[in-house]
Amino acid sequence: MVNEDLNREERDEAPTPESALQAEPGVSGHPSISTYPGVSAHPSVSGHPSVSMHPSVSAYPSSSAHPSALAQASGLAQCSGSGPEDLSVIKLSKRRWAVVLLFSCYSMCNAFQWIQYSAISNIFMNFYGVSTFQIDWLSMCYMLTYIPLLLPVAWLLEKFGLRTIALTGSALNCLGAWVKLGSLKPHLFPVTMLGQVICSVAQVFILGMPSRIASVWFGANEVSTACSMAVFGNQLGIAIGFLVPPILVPNIKDDDKLAYHISIMFYLIAGVATLLFILVIIVFKEKPKYPPSRAQSLSYALASTDASYLSAIVRLFKNLNFVLLIISYGCLTSVCWSFECHLIVNFVKQYQGEEVNAGRIGLTIVIAGMIGAVISGIWLDRSKKYKETTLVVYIMTLVGMVVYTLTLNLVHLWVVFITAGTMGFFMTSYLPLGFEFAVELTYPESEGMSSGLLNVSAQVFGIIFTICQGQIIENYGSMPGNIFLCLFLTLGVALTVFIRADLRRQKANKETPENKLQEEEESNTSKAPTTVSEEHF
Repeated sequence: MVNEDLNREERDEAPTPESALQAEPGVSGHPSISTYPGVSAHPSVSGHPSVSMHPSVSAYPSSSAHPSALAQASGLAQCSGSGPEDLSVIKLSKRRWAVVLLFSCYSMCNAFQWIQYSAISNIFMNFYGVSTFQIDWLSMCYMLTYIPLLLPVAWLLEKFGLRTIALTGSALNCLGAWVKLGSLKPHLFPVTMLGQVICSVAQVFILGMPSRIASVWFGANEVSTACSMAVFGNQLGIAIGFLVPPILVPNIKDDDKLAYHISIMFYLIAGVATLLFILVIIVFKEKPKYPPSRAQSLSYALASTDASYLSAIVRLFKNLNFVLLIISYGCLTSVCWSFECHLIVNFVKQYQGEEVNAGRIGLTIVIAGMIGAVISGIWLDRSKKYKETTLVVYIMTLVGMVVYTLTLNLVHLWVVFITAGTMGFFMTSYLPLGFEFAVELTYPESEGMSSGLLNVSAQVFGIIFTICQGQIIENYGSMPGNIFLCLFLTLGVALTVFIRADLRRQKANKETPENKLQEEEESNTSKAPTTVSEEHF
């Protein structure tokens, strides 16, 4: 019924061409393709704050546009409104909200499965008879599997599209949840590890999707907010993962009773994962009938099958600002993950028997962070102050971590709640900020590739930080472990200061076809023209 209603809404709406696409008489209504200095032909995009071009549109230095891209662009005028999609029409689909909500839900389910063991790590250690380090690997496997699978999944995304990736991610998430139900005996720790590894593979199909979904489905003034909403689901899953496991699984010594309580949690999450997988099959479409923005319309027109991921990676790593962002993003995100993984152990060392309150503190951190993420997305859509916002959020995260570290030993729980919530507000809101800032610095490269490299950095640093902080807490106590995180946050702040706010996408948005044509007329180069005028469309 959901799918039928959404389809009916789209059929009933008469498409309305965007006024901004109207060109001069005799000129087809599409913006021209222009060239960055030293970069091959790309669309001069106006008005889409979070859309990067298809990675197959290469940015070969000092060369003309790729022939296949130009050929497809020149054929754009032949597209008619009676086809499967009319690229001359800009229209927002009502289905977009259902798509981003559904994505947020199965991302939430996957994030819950990541944190559910860490939320009651002491209970699982006693039940399975394993060490803290082995329990930590139930979380770190999420980080480890992402690194080698990034490029294959990025290729699958470009080859088969959003729907295939969504189906695969939700299916693996569902499968992993059901596998864990076979691990309800103390000697079956390898089975629960297998289920967690399957869920970690599902995460590779989920983690880099927010910016892509925002670009494909949302308009120019919605993309940052939509990206924040997509990240919102992941953080909500972590919040529920802190809250629910301590309630469902009490700290009791009887293994049979404990297995029963664990089974309730596993059955609930498996049922939810199955329902979400079914909904993805019914609701999730590849893309809307009409592109939501001019930039997305051009990305469809310029799409090619000649993508080179190696050359894209080389170009990205030649971008010094992006490299600095990769390191600083990895530092803050891995601090966030390591902190959340060790929150229960860290807190219970100071407040014994307070597992439930520890879960509530985790919930407070993540809920505050979700609010911060939504606010930061709205702020970016309106202000476009990427460097300034990122730096302020980073500094406040460091301040929050320092205050939390100094107040953790106090006997007042309400102080811990306030300091942890304040830190979480800034720490979690950084995640969508990093994605959007990366798209700005790397335009016109694929946003899937830039966000993927940010996530790889986070996974690598996350493994290192989780292991190191775990060992420091076990051997030296909670405060030295938190000081370790503070040091790397300080490093991240310093690196962020040196990032130059080279907002390439915003510059492209401000460029007009007339300006680009004038630049071409004034240039004395003998190279083939790299600007394709509107008449070619």
